[in-house]
Amino acid sequence: MFYRKTLKLVCGLAGGSVVLVFAAAAADSRGLFGDLRGGEAGRWSRLSVLRAAQPAWTPAIHTPSPTGHSWDFNWDKRDPSSLTNGKKKESSTEDPSSEQDNGKPKATRNILLIRHSQYNLSGLSDKERILTPLGREQAELTGSRLAALGIKYDVLIHSSMSRATETANIISKHLEGVGVDLVSCDLLREGAPIEPVPPVTHWKPDAVYHEDGARIEAAFRRYIHRADTKQKEDSYEIIVCHANVIRYFVCRALQFPPEGWLRMGLNNGSITWLTIRPSGRVALRTLGDSGFMPPDKLTRT
Repeated sequence: MFYRKTLKLVCGLAGGSVVLVFAAAAADSRGLFGDLRGGEAGRWSRLSVLRAAQPAWTPAIHTPSPTGHSWDFNWDKRDPSSLTNGKKKESSTEDPSSEQDNGKPKATRNILLIRHSQYNLSGLSDKERILTPLGREQAELTGSRLAALGIKYDVLIHSSMSRATETANIISKHLEGVGVDLVSCDLLREGAPIEPVPPVTHWKPDAVYHEDGARIEAAFRRYIHRADTKQKEDSYEIIVCHANVIRYFVCRALQFPPEGWLRMGLNNGSITWLTIRPSGRVALRTLGDSGFMPPDKLTRT
């Protein structure tokens, strides 16, 4: 089977070359290559056409070069090796390597970031910006999806803004059998984390970037990090908040330029899943997953 595929590939390339050679010969016979001296010049012209049509397979051309900085394993400032004070144990009976191993995290944190559902955009205050009927349907669908995953969730944290709180309350009804606790947090409120690149002119933040940015960065440091050394089992935490906050969290966790947060779009009620390993490695399992919703229920307001 491998021989057949290889033969077909070679024949295909050869066939293409033959077509090019015949085309070059026909062009040469009609004088399209100009007044060249002798058969050698004609053959050289045809060979030049063939080479120009088939690019050289130079590794330096086709191999992308790495860009950016190397991965910082101490991005959350919780790398055990960076927390050691370098002092030697006075007792010679204790194994230092065993002590260091015991101080390493062993559990994986799974953080499911949920964007709030559609809400009333015409509301003048936060209390008036409650979910629309469609938004409540979206929250129900998101809650059903989270319940269908069959995961034992540890906590449900939500922004203190009305649309996020209402979304979290609807989702929690689908998780009553799990017994998950609801926690409200002001740090997760919507805002402008950092000035986006490239800049946009159609969107102006309500507050200056250095005000919202400091708060959202504080939320990132509070909730996005590797597990504590005392945590023995993997955890699954739900955070219901806002698109700007989630996009900034994703960029920071993956060590992408945070100013690129506005290049991503998230549907209402979508699920973004981050996994943080004990070593500090971070993986993005899903970004804005809303495939569990019917197409007529999808919005991005």
